[in-house]
Amino acid sequence: MGMVLAMVCLASAAAEDRAAVVRALSACGPDEVRFEVQTRATRPVAEPVADKALVYVIEVFNKASNELGEPTVRVGLDGAWVGATKGDSYFSFSVSAGEHHLCTEWQSQFKRLSKNVALANFAAEAGKTYYFRARITEETSLAFTFDLDPVNEDEGKLLVASSAFSTKKSGTRSKSPKVP
Repeated sequence: MGMVLAMVCLASAAAEDRAAVVRALSACGPDEVRFEVQTRATRPVAEPVADKALVYVIEVFNKASNELGEPTVRVGLDGAWVGATKGDSYFSFSVSAGEHHLCTEWQSQFKRLSKNVALANFAAEAGKTYYFRARITEETSLAFTFDLDPVNEDEGKLLVASSAFSTKKSGTRSKSPKVP
């Protein structure tokens, strides 16, 4: 009887853990949406729209000197993808005032990389600007740190000024599953 009770408790804890993960990842968009991102040196000046807040997401890729690729990072807000960055780049978007949940996810054909997700939440106020840094740091050739942090206005402006501007060429649903 004790063994059955222990198994029920473990199963219940595992179900609660899965539910917590699903709730947390609800800030992201659908898995099958893929972005093609182009970057350009031209940096458009964005201002908050009336009754909205402006959000910048800046990707910072700290890579080894022999690293050739640039990761694409999808950015989700409240359950929908709003855009993506590639390499050291940024983009911005407007949000209504209120509580929001932000998600960044490494878009990759390799499953071990596409599992990298970082989350943040914030309370947006109309007329204000918010900056978030999506940072990928190569620890070893097979290990990366992936995080998403709010940064202050001064740091945010510096990151934007030293980054390329990202434009999403497309946000399409993939026709094939992710490669493991």
